[in-house]
Amino acid sequence: MRQRHSFHLDRGGHSVTVNVRSGWITETEVLVDGKEVAFHRVHGHGVYPLTLAAQLAEEPPRPLAVRLERTGSAERPLGCALELDGAVHPMAERTGQ
Repeated sequence: MRQRHSFHLDRGGHSVTVNVRSGWITETEVLVDGKEVAFHRVHGHGVYPLTLAAQLAEEPPRPLAVRLERTGSAERPLGCALELDGAVHPMAERTGQ
């Protein structure tokens, strides 16, 4: 069965969203202000922890990273955090999609 997870955070004037679709193939995409800035695809249910690097479209560009990890919880199997400007910001999982 295919599972979907979506995480979101507004930080530094930007909207950051992480979408994970897992099943036979697991796809992870990072969107900043609605535009895809990083993508990862792997066969199977994914290998975690997974870190994807990207940058904010500013002058000069600001690097960011999102980190996904298994939580060990059946209710919320994945956790996600945004690393930006030397700080780690937990990203809330969106529900009801």
